[in-house]
Amino acid sequence: MPASTPRTKASIRIDSHLADGDERSLADDARDGLTRPFKELPPKHFYDARGAELFDRITELPEYYPTRAERAILERSARELAKLTSASELVELGSGTAAKTRVLLDSLREAGTLVRYVPVDVTETMVRSCAEELTKEYPGLEVHGVIGDFERHLDRLPEATGPRLVVFLGGTIGNFEPASRERVLADVASLLGPEDHFLLGTDLVKDPAVLEAAYDDAQGVTAEFNRNVLRVLNRELGSDFDPDDFEHIAMFDPKHEWIEMRLRARREHTTVLRELDLSVHFEAGEELRTEISAKFTRERVRADLAGAGLELVRWLTDPDELFALTLSRLANPA
Repeated sequence: MPASTPRTKASIRIDSHLADGDERSLADDARDGLTRPFKELPPKHFYDARGAELFDRITELPEYYPTRAERAILERSARELAKLTSASELVELGSGTAAKTRVLLDSLREAGTLVRYVPVDVTETMVRSCAEELTKEYPGLEVHGVIGDFERHLDRLPEATGPRLVVFLGGTIGNFEPASRERVLADVASLLGPEDHFLLGTDLVKDPAVLEAAYDDAQGVTAEFNRNVLRVLNRELGSDFDPDDFEHIAMFDPKHEWIEMRLRARREHTTVLRELDLSVHFEAGEELRTEISAKFTRERVRADLAGAGLELVRWLTDPDELFALTLSRLANPA
């Protein structure tokens, strides 16, 4: 059974579904990914406290357009979305600080339909602090936080209070390879009833130079963010990586239409992950992939949604067509 905290306020409830061993750990990912012929680590391990701080800086860089473009679309379209969905409940996957989500909350409150916000995130402190902040900002708002992995725990969400809007912002869906993306979208579709909607943020295919600059800024903040995963390994698994031994690489793969971030070894060397009793050897020039970020066309988004049994209701983009928000619903509700 999930651990549930008593309601410290009438409007807040937090459920935790992360038990020991329930989430795939850094140790498991490192042992698996660093022993493959082509080394890789999943991007979720970027986000320790330092990584989160660096990513916040990235979102403010002139080269990094996705956050600004997505927020601009939300600000322009939030009232329309509130009218179309009449949502009484907003469920956010990977909620974080809910910074952009406030634009939607404002419009739903203005429309008179908002009852509850359900943030879903693996970081307990983030969920709890967000709940406290939002109940102060939105008097009468119920917050039912879910501490869990949206790849594993979507079936644990509370029963809907009324028309539900599920949102997955930031282009995070692009971090999944196609098979995993298909599973995530199918799981989201399973949350929806006939009156419910899904709002998805996707970065769009564009000039590779623009894409690569967004992931390799002139100030070197993204490079530091990428190398930070090595510091996480050093701290958590007792390794002795020298981040300066690796060059930050961001490249667009035209075949898959995604950006890859990699760390390229500047010299041949071996490091030991003491907690795993594992030696990892790098040849000079060998690369470790740390992230993929798929880019989308309207046709690809429509096809991915259709594969999950969803139909497109609205396609919303910025004037430069850098980023898109798509509103969808069940194609054949029961």
